[in-house]
Amino acid sequence: MYIHKTFTTLFTCALLLAACTDSEEVVKSTAAVAIPDKYGAQISEDILRAGGNAVDAAVATGFSLAVTFIDAGNIGGGGFMLIHMDGETTFLDYRETAPSAASKDMYLDENGDVINNASLIGGLANGVPGTVAGLWEAHNRYGKLPWKDVVKPAINLAENGFIPADILVDDVRKMYDWFGEGTNFKAYFGSINNDELFKQPELAETLRRIAEFGAEDFYRGETSRLIVEQMARSDGLISAEDLDNYKAIWREPLRANWRGYEIVSAPPPSSGGFAVIQLLKMKDYLKEQFEGLEHNSPQYIHLVAEMEKRVFADRAEYLGDPSFVDINMDELISEKYIESRASEVSPQNISTLGGVKPGLESPDTTHYSIVDQWGNAVSNTYTINWNFGSGVVVEGAGFLLNNEMDDFSIKPGVPNVFGVVGNTANEVQPGKRMLSSMSPTMLLKDQQVEMVLGTPGGSTIFTSVFQTIVNILDFNMSPLEAVAATRFHHQLLPPDLVTYSVTRPLPQETIKTMAERGYRLEPHDFEFGDVQVISRKGDSWLPASDPRDRGDSRVFFVD
Repeated sequence: MYIHKTFTTLFTCALLLAACTDSEEVVKSTAAVAIPDKYGAQISEDILRAGGNAVDAAVATGFSLAVTFIDAGNIGGGGFMLIHMDGETTFLDYRETAPSAASKDMYLDENGDVINNASLIGGLANGVPGTVAGLWEAHNRYGKLPWKDVVKPAINLAENGFIPADILVDDVRKMYDWFGEGTNFKAYFGSINNDELFKQPELAETLRRIAEFGAEDFYRGETSRLIVEQMARSDGLISAEDLDNYKAIWREPLRANWRGYEIVSAPPPSSGGFAVIQLLKMKDYLKEQFEGLEHNSPQYIHLVAEMEKRVFADRAEYLGDPSFVDINMDELISEKYIESRASEVSPQNISTLGGVKPGLESPDTTHYSIVDQWGNAVSNTYTINWNFGSGVVVEGAGFLLNNEMDDFSIKPGVPNVFGVVGNTANEVQPGKRMLSSMSPTMLLKDQQVEMVLGTPGGSTIFTSVFQTIVNILDFNMSPLEAVAATRFHHQLLPPDLVTYSVTRPLPQETIKTMAERGYRLEPHDFEFGDVQVISRKGDSWLPASDPRDRGDSRVFFVD
């Protein structure tokens, strides 16, 4: 992780030196970014210094990460952007959609069993990408700088190359066996090394077309043609009509009052916003139970796991694409409902699955947070789902396609790659947006941004966002301490399993105590979360990037 503080020449060298001695020092600032890698962070800063706003910087960062953060940054996936601009908070849904030829049983064999990896590897796993439409739509509504200017930095990175981080090179090589001979992944990324420039000329040409023609190229132009040709080679379903019909959608964000803040987060087809709101409020309804508990103590973990059980039960039963499913969201985040869910939490015992019914009647991803010199903010989470998506690279265009189809409920009750179960609300249907856990979130006070955050991590996203907020506000951690702390996760199934950070494990004594209560505490299957947070302190910003990965956080003045 890199944490930088940069200043204009109007300030003395003494101030500059003082500021650089402590990464947690608070300085009066006008802009801050928390980005998953140093290339995106530099581009974001450059855009803001050039007079761009938070959306300009977010769009430029999104395209740059498609070049340098190959495991998750993308133009072949989709996501959600939460925007606070000139006092208005809006939400843009550019989630992928199922192709028109998709069907609910498309991943089942003749016996009705799930076909191994069919929704994960190869062309059949691809949803219709939304990223380019989303970035284009956000810029059309809010951007200040010319479109070409915000795409150009990514073109330069793809054409001239960048030095890949060690973690990226390692991750690429680990995936060779996973994708095997069924995709062209190794043909495109087999030459990547951490000691030489990695150039992507095909991707550079694609970005040039997008810079010149905007989303029109991706959905109806040359890039669209290349995607459809790749579908024919990879047995995929995305058609020219699917691309032509794709639309990014402006939605009303979920909002809730909490402790004098307004929580603003992602609505369906994300489950993240409702989950963050439920968890934060449920914890307050259980404040007597949490009183005096130390951070990540056995009883603290138990209570949070009990809360998470109920959130995941509701997620599985009720959540899906609101264009296809009626969701009683007002009730799901109402005070009465959340209080009733909190009252079901067992203070001492692990709730059985039979006791955790839905309460109403009847990885890989990346995130970045930006606050500009005018106080506007963007919280953006986008994804190609699992590490490097489906492994399918669009030949001639140079970018990976997602495997988001696995985020549907392939078969009711059968877990997806993240171990999450779903029901018919999230079944595959043509044109439908698959359910997500992405949780771009802001806390506002008096219409001003107080905190901007989000993270990748599949089903662990909203539990990580919840824990980061609580770490800062309840345990008085600095943003850096909050994102670096050990995280844990529980998601209903298996009912006794709590997983924790691979590189920051819980103490053995805690694991032993929890085992005595009937829990299994194990390292998570992957190092979950790469939280990027910016938090206000007085008139200043404190940004922090998760030290688990290669993020870069900066606070700086803009002329």
